[in-house]
Formats: sequence, C-alpha cells, structure tokens
Amino acid sequence: MPTTYRVAAVQAEPVWLDADATVEKTIGLLEEAAAQDVALVAFPETWIPGYPLFLWLGPVAGQMPYIARYHANSPTVDGKHITAIRQAVRRTGVTVALGYSEKDHGSLYISQTLISPDGGVLLHRRKLKPTHVERSLFGESDGSHLKVVDTPLGRLGALNCWEHLQPLNKYAMYAQHEQVHIASWPAFGLYKGIAYALGAEANLAATQTYALEGGCFVIAPTQVIGEHCIETFATTDEQRALLTAGAGSSRIYGPDGSPLGKPLDEHAEGLLVADIDLSLIDLAKNAADPAGHYAKADATRLLLDDRPKSAVVRPGETPGPYFPDLDEPAPEDATV
Repeated sequence: MPTTYRVAAVQAEPVWLDADATVEKTIGLLEEAAAQDVALVAFPETWIPGYPLFLWLGPVAGQMPYIARYHANSPTVDGKHITAIRQAVRRTGVTVALGYSEKDHGSLYISQTLISPDGGVLLHRRKLKPTHVERSLFGESDGSHLKVVDTPLGRLGALNCWEHLQPLNKYAMYAQHEQVHIASWPAFGLYKGIAYALGAEANLAATQTYALEGGCFVIAPTQVIGEHCIETFATTDEQRALLTAGAGSSRIYGPDGSPLGKPLDEHAEGLLVADIDLSLIDLAKNAADPAGHYAKADATRLLLDDRPKSAVVRPGETPGPYFPDLDEPAPEDATV
C-alpha cells in the first residue's frame, strides 16, 4: 500500500437534471484527474443529476414539475450511467468516490459509491437520514452504511453533507480507523446571507473539524451554482434572491486540520489537487486518538448497530444493491 499519493476534490457544476450530460462531464473529469496522476478523486453530493435545489425554493406544489425529471435522471446501480462511469474508471485507473441520487424502483437515496481502478465496487452507501426538506424526496438507510473499507489506498470512508454534524455518525467512522475520508457536499449558494448554517464557512469548519477529530485526511468536493442552475430552478425574483452564483468551496484537509492545495475561485470548475502522506496520521493521533488512547470507555461509549435492515427478508438472501460484473457483456446502452 502506498503511503503517499495524489488526491483531488471536484469543484464543478453538474448538468442539472440531465444524467446523460453529467455522466459525460464526469468521464471528462476522470480523464483530467488521470492526466494529473491523481490516484483518488471525489465528487460532490448528488453530483448526478445535481443537488435538488428546488426543494428549498418554494411550496410543494411548485416542486412537482421537477420531481418526475429528477427521478428519470437518477441512476440505478445496474443501469447504463453507473456502468459507463465504472468502465471509464477502468480505462483511467483512478479510484473514484461518486455521489449521486440513486433510484431504486420507486425510491431515491442520496448515495456514494467508491469505485476501484479495475471498475469494481469497494463501498456503496446511502445517507442515513436526509436533511430537512430532503426527506420529502429521499429515503433513509441504516447503520450498515456507516462503514470504512480497506483499499490499496488505505482505509477509506464517506459521508454526505450534514452527516458531518451528527457526532455519533462521526465517532462510528473514527472508531473504524479511517485514514482518508470523503466529505461530499452540495453547493453552498443557498440562502446566502439568510441562513448562516447552510453556508460555506460553517460547513467547511465542520469538515475541518472532522479531519482534526478523526486524525484523517478529508477530501471535500462541492458543486458550483452557475447561471444555468439559476435559470433551471428559479422562476421568480423571490427564488432568484435565494440562490447565489458561484459558491464552489472544495477543500482538502490533513489529519492535523491543515488545508492542503490551493482552493479554486468559487466560480471556477476543475480539480483541487493535493499530495497526501498517510504516515502523518500517526503523528496526529499521537496527540489525540478519540477512539483509541484518548477515549474514555468507562465514561462514554457508542452503541453501533451495523446490521443491514430490509423491509423484506428472505432466508439465505443477502441484501443488495447488486452491481453488474463489468466482465459480463455490457448492455448496448451501457456507454454514454
């Protein structure tokens, strides 16, 4: 396992409500990462088909024109969009943490899939509890989705957005000795000047704290709000006032909380790149390891139920979802 390698956080605008075009853009970013010798690249929360900003911009009746389009452009794990990305990962040889709205029959989930350089799936998880108005569109998951996995790049894990404000979620990840964490965020240009808690400053502070508390590297990709986004979701002056263009705030933090790499301008699209050295984790945890020598199990402990839950259980059946084998003949529509 290498102790030093290059990572990248995507900062870009998705092609809103268009899975085909966003997958094409995704593959372009993978090729750009490979050209820069990046070993691990991370994409924002619900990168495909873009974060559903319409949930925050008006009453439920006004959201209805978007719901069917959002469902139709949310990938399934065995469909052409994720298959095309996995094929591109195999071609480029870059490990990828992909954020997307996952469609599972009639339900949607805020999902993250960690894809290995051979196109295999290292980790698939869903956000445990969608935040606030997200709960009107997305379903929940369970404790089996708080998981850190061994990979050739170290022990990797991922959370979405305000899962980083749940102390017990974080501790469950720290206790699995996570070395590199993907903190996927949407765009921060929502309610700017109105709701401080939704802005970049507050949420990047939470992300930096995760690195410091967990003694791990954190890659934090974000989306950019462009004019196309505002035209797509804001149909009135009142709605336009709730969205601010730009807001790209991708960051990478070291295990001592230090920022790594040079941040992009908030309006710019591209990759924030940094070289990391896993051996620095030992130095950080020598001072404070919250799930190791710095823990006080006689005072506080976490109860983690990581058994998968399903509404229907059949004897001998392993809970899904199931990703197709890339060595099987691909469906004709598998390449985007």
